[in-house]
Amino acid sequence: MKKNIFLIITIFLINLDSSFASNHYPITTESKIMIERGKILYEQNCASCHMINLSGAKNWKGVDEDGHRKAPPLNGTGHTWHHDDKTLHAIIKYGLGKLVKNYEGKMMGFGDKLSDKEIDSVLAYIKSFWSKEYYEYQLKLN
Repeated sequence: MKKNIFLIITIFLINLDSSFASNHYPITTESKIMIERGKILYEQNCASCHMINLSGAKNWKGVDEDGHRKAPPLNGTGHTWHHDDKTLHAIIKYGLGKLVKNYEGKMMGFGDKLSDKEIDSVLAYIKSFWSKEYYEYQLKLN
């Protein structure tokens, strides 16, 4: 009997935790630790396409030699700040190919490599590059 109650409580807590996990927005730049964690993860997973300084690929509005869209800047000079956190999180987690019909780019999903918390840290790091005006605008989208 006690084992069954423990099992029921454990299942309840796991489900309770996962129901709150999807409500982790807005992502802010208030945590320096989160930004530092995001920087490391960004450098390991994103910098090869979006560049170490988040400037994006050269001539990013064009296409590469394979005919694919190039990686846009994430530093506030592109369009990233126009999107809410839920959208940005989904792009990183699932990739644009799964979200946009006929997508012609190379942005793959990182959901198999990064946890939701890690993705949020990457986004906090990216947001730390934006102007105060863009950051505040984007927070209101959430």
